[in-house]
Amino acid sequence: MDFNVKRLAADAGTFLSRAVQFTEEKLGQAEKTELDAHLENLLARAECTKQWTERIMKQTEVLLQPNPNVRLEEFLYEKLEKKVPTRMNNHELLGQSMIDSGNEFGPGTAYGNALIKCGETEKQIGGAEREFIQSSAINFLTPFRNFLEGDFKTILKERKLLQVKRLDLDAAKTRLKKARMADARAVVSTHTLAHIHTHTHIVKAALPFLYLGLSVILAEQELRMTQSEFDRQAEITRLLLEGVSSTHAHHLRCLNDFVEAQTTYYAQCYQYMVDLQKQLGSFPSSFSNNNQSSVSGGASISVPTIPVSASLPSPSAGRGGSTASGGFSELRSSSGSRKARVLYDYDAAGSSELSLLADEVITVSCVPGMDSDWLMGERGNQKGKVPITYLELLN
Repeated sequence: MDFNVKRLAADAGTFLSRAVQFTEEKLGQAEKTELDAHLENLLARAECTKQWTERIMKQTEVLLQPNPNVRLEEFLYEKLEKKVPTRMNNHELLGQSMIDSGNEFGPGTAYGNALIKCGETEKQIGGAEREFIQSSAINFLTPFRNFLEGDFKTILKERKLLQVKRLDLDAAKTRLKKARMADARAVVSTHTLAHIHTHTHIVKAALPFLYLGLSVILAEQELRMTQSEFDRQAEITRLLLEGVSSTHAHHLRCLNDFVEAQTTYYAQCYQYMVDLQKQLGSFPSSFSNNNQSSVSGGASISVPTIPVSASLPSPSAGRGGSTASGGFSELRSSSGSRKARVLYDYDAAGSSELSLLADEVITVSCVPGMDSDWLMGERGNQKGKVPITYLELLN
């Protein structure tokens, strides 16, 4: 075995130097090189991103699988790199129980037929839930997990290396400071040479001072080298930390995918239940006596359907019942303008609209012929329609 004693001794000396520097910093006996404010902010943002990513991922896992035992089982299968056994979810189990009981009571009976139809719908909802969980795991949880187990671990590694380089730099500064102090004390003692008359004695007395001067030079060289390594590592760390912004942008796209998957899932469930309600409404009225006090005639129920690709409600759907009163009504009846504070951020959907930032103050006025849920907003030279649900009129 190739055992390099010199290399081992050098590594041990470096480790001991770092340990001494770290201990003296903790005791307040040594100076510490502080990172620049920008790098400190980047480090804080990366740590914040890591903590919230862990929390969001954990709560999403709880949402997708509320049973902690099943989550633990899936985690173990994942670590063992084995396929998780397929099992029926709660909706599918309920659906199968309804179908079995319906067949037992008889498909020809009203109750048995209704149980079978409800069971089939529950199994459809179970299938939609399975697709939603699978889509969320791939498009939302996996990128979050990849950041924590990949990018952030790299950041931690480089940040730890930066800390080591900083300790080396501060230790070099301490050694240079001590060497200069020793050299200064030696210079003060040079007057003793004047009392030495022989050439040999002069040479012997000057040797310690030459050694001290050499130690200062070596310490300065070491300081320049450690400073260069520290600056290089700080730049590497900074570049990695600035990449967190790209991570935020990527997670934003993943969040959009997650919301779209939820929208699809809930729209499918709603459509399945609407269809089931219509089917149950075709049963004889004697079968639905329990609901006659609130619903008159199941067959006449008219329920709007929501397509899977349904978009989110428009901003004007939020508080339409309350916006037509008070200051907005007065503003519409007059031809003047008012100051209004923006309650929430709003991104314009077209060139005729005006984007808004929360807490900013704009001027609003009513334009004849404009929809009652909109006003004309002005900010400097910018002008466009704004939704009144995002505004609060100022006195």
